[in-house]
Amino acid sequence: MDALLILSGLLLMLFGLVWLIMLAFGSSLFWGLGSLFPPLTLVYVVRHWRIARKAVLLSALGGIPLVVGFVLLASNDPARFEAIASLRWLTPAPIKPNELAIELRGQLNGEPFAPQQGELIDGVLSLREGQEFFAQRAVNIHLPTMINGAVHLNVLPTDAQPLPDVEISWLLPEHDLPEARRLNHGYTLYLDLKPLAPNKMVGDFHLVLPAQFNTTLSGKIELFTNRLRYIDGQVDAHFDSRDTLSYVLEDYLQRRYASRAVRLGKLPALSFPASSLELEVEALVDGQPQSLTLLLSKTEAYGWAVQGDQYARVAEPAVLTPAPSVSSTTTTPSVRSTVDRRLRFSLERLQRTPEQYSNLLIRVTTAQGSTAQGRFAGINANGRIVIRREITGPGEASYILRPDDISQIELLEP
Repeated sequence: MDALLILSGLLLMLFGLVWLIMLAFGSSLFWGLGSLFPPLTLVYVVRHWRIARKAVLLSALGGIPLVVGFVLLASNDPARFEAIASLRWLTPAPIKPNELAIELRGQLNGEPFAPQQGELIDGVLSLREGQEFFAQRAVNIHLPTMINGAVHLNVLPTDAQPLPDVEISWLLPEHDLPEARRLNHGYTLYLDLKPLAPNKMVGDFHLVLPAQFNTTLSGKIELFTNRLRYIDGQVDAHFDSRDTLSYVLEDYLQRRYASRAVRLGKLPALSFPASSLELEVEALVDGQPQSLTLLLSKTEAYGWAVQGDQYARVAEPAVLTPAPSVSSTTTTPSVRSTVDRRLRFSLERLQRTPEQYSNLLIRVTTAQGSTAQGRFAGINANGRIVIRREITGPGEASYILRPDDISQIELLEP
């Protein structure tokens, strides 16, 4: 309704302005030409008010539905009204720079080819032009072997099979689906690619297809080797991809189970873009299978994260140094028991052997009735219990409790 009122108001004002110009031409050619310029239009209205008043009244009537429409829009959709009122729509959208340095010369199917996207994943080299689901033009090369390290390949038209399959595709303006051609011999291909940290390959690319395909490409290319993106050496959790979610989930499981021995299973089918996803996650943690249902959400500040994630960072493994030799009478430390430590857990046992419960989840109830829950971080120099709990965003909170103030303590993990 608001859009209809705004549109009708604008049309009435436009019709009034056109009528005013027609009336000015009826007065004289001079006033007609002058009314095309706003200052002279106002002069004409003042000098010939008896003639121009009907057109001015029509334009003024158009302002009524225009104002009512904007009032309704401001109450129903404030964000949209603010975007219109701020005139940001008049500013051209900034051109997003290409993530990859691709410098190719030549043509694909007789048309210039300027790819913005490039990947070498699971043995498939892909160059795509266009940001839509179907590329405007694309080249896909299915390499015969999986890639580990540098790639050097030189194929001539007379070489015998097996050779990489080369597929080219293009989308015509009047078609909804792209056309594609695929061949496995009779072409020239040269690849010389080297790894570039953290997840790229860069080097020379030359491709010449038989004459009927009208495709010749030559130059430098840069390719992603996975679907992670990095900012200042850190994984960008805002990027929508399976690899990003796998990274976030693996990091979460390592911190949840305080172990780096985490192997994530295959994720279910995903659909992007999205702001939240509920996933059934299978993983091996220290060789033990784990099955979890996790809800991931994406925020502007932190990107993708597991909801309810309050687990501390896993410490880097320490570098072990050879222990000094000991006499045969020295007792050898026993291996940590695999018995469920919750069964015999108590405050006295925690104070006596705190190293056995390091980084485990505990809950404490004080004599005043307050509750603190988090990871056991040890006993400080004053003999007080330290519990660490991560908060939303960067940082963490620590609870420091006197043993005399604790009325109940529970161990929540085995």
